[in-house]
Amino acid sequence: LTDINEEILANLEMNPVEEFWFEGADGARVHGMIVKPPFFDGGEKYPLILLIHGGPQGAFGDDFHYRWNAQMFAAPGYVVAMINPRGSTGYGQEFTDEISGDWGGKAYIDLMNGVDHLLEAFPFIDGDRMAAAGASYGGYMVNWIEGHTDRFDCLVSHAGVYNLTSMYGATEELWFPEWEFGGTPWSSKETYAKWSPHEFAADFVTPCLVVHGENDFRVPYGEGLQLFTALQRQGVPSKLLFFPDEDHFVRKPLNAELWWRTLHEWFAAYLR
Repeated sequence: LTDINEEILANLEMNPVEEFWFEGADGARVHGMIVKPPFFDGGEKYPLILLIHGGPQGAFGDDFHYRWNAQMFAAPGYVVAMINPRGSTGYGQEFTDEISGDWGGKAYIDLMNGVDHLLEAFPFIDGDRMAAAGASYGGYMVNWIEGHTDRFDCLVSHAGVYNLTSMYGATEELWFPEWEFGGTPWSSKETYAKWSPHEFAADFVTPCLVVHGENDFRVPYGEGLQLFTALQRQGVPSKLLFFPDEDHFVRKPLNAELWWRTLHEWFAAYLR
């Protein structure tokens, strides 16, 4: 094996991923991980950034990724938490399947229970300085959080589903919402309404950075614009980072640099 970045890595301080388990919704055992910031001091208090993965049938692991990289989130001095709630893969098919028709239900409880556990188990986490960020389904969950709790100081919603009905009418993955919500918006109207974040827009209060790419055909960019409009019209501190040349992901190097810089400026404004 080659090690072409040995010299660069020798000058970087990165802490290993640490695992934890806690009790989620209905008593389920839920898995999570934390990454401590560089030069960690157990006697200090650190802000928390909760990352929420997409899918929702996906999972966080101990990996090093170009985009949602826990070490990059932790670098300025944050504790980063990654929880695999209901719907995540790798914990049995039943655990994965429980997300279908229940997008803002048990998964939301799992995440909130996980934050409660973190505050109890890790005294170096400052419960008065917390943020949540996610993309795709993770962005959906951030939008759901926006309408259901004010415990976070700021949020980041990247390519998040906001209005399940408009999402259904514009996504290129038409089978997916029908599978997840048991039909179409007209045949399963109550389910779509029950789990759509836009139905709770009147309760939005937490500052939110909205990120979307114009070429996103999975979660079309109108979802991000609707969310941003709802935030702006209600006077909720918010910012829109829009990429006309990106899709569901931010892939281009200069755009990625802008993405990271904007997110860290947003976190610093509310957590430092």
